[in-house]
Amino acid sequence: MNKKALRVKYKTLRSQLSPDQIEELSIDIANRLLTLPIWKKTYYHIFLPIEKQKEINTEFILNILLGKDKNVIISKSNFEDNTLDHFLLTDTTVIKTNSWGIPEPVDGIPVPENKIEVVFIPLLAFDQKGNRVGYGKGFYDKFLAKCNPNTLKIGVSFFSAEKEIDTILATDIGLDICVTPTKVYHIKE
Repeated sequence: MNKKALRVKYKTLRSQLSPDQIEELSIDIANRLLTLPIWKKTYYHIFLPIEKQKEINTEFILNILLGKDKNVIISKSNFEDNTLDHFLLTDTTVIKTNSWGIPEPVDGIPVPENKIEVVFIPLLAFDQKGNRVGYGKGFYDKFLAKCNPNTLKIGVSFFSAEKEIDTILATDIGLDICVTPTKVYHIKE
């Protein structure tokens, strides 16, 4: 299936989820993440969910990271060139929702991509080979291209893997692992 069709399919599926289902599925994903051997790193990048898009509630993953005393990185979107600027989340970080509905830091302590060791990636869909479908602007591909090759790329999705996404570009950067409420997909080990 191509990316355009997958975007339509998974936006529709997500739109049918109730707030209670989103919370329950998000907790299941966080609990599956706890079983992975990924918690010895220091710098973790996480996204803050776009509620109107019914994205995974990352509050539960964030609580794990803070409970383990990790450095948490969040991003601010630059829509002029579809890039992300990364900032350390601190007690004094001010979060505001932008015009696209994305919660973002107003400013803060910048963190370069090469320091980030684990990235949790929002997805609309993914396939068994680790290819992923987002909203199509390329923010995460540009971001991941600047990370170290050994940065762990972990997708989080409410839904199971598609067999294959057939419109992959050379600039698309795949996942190492994807976690759903019912399964962990180890794609690259």
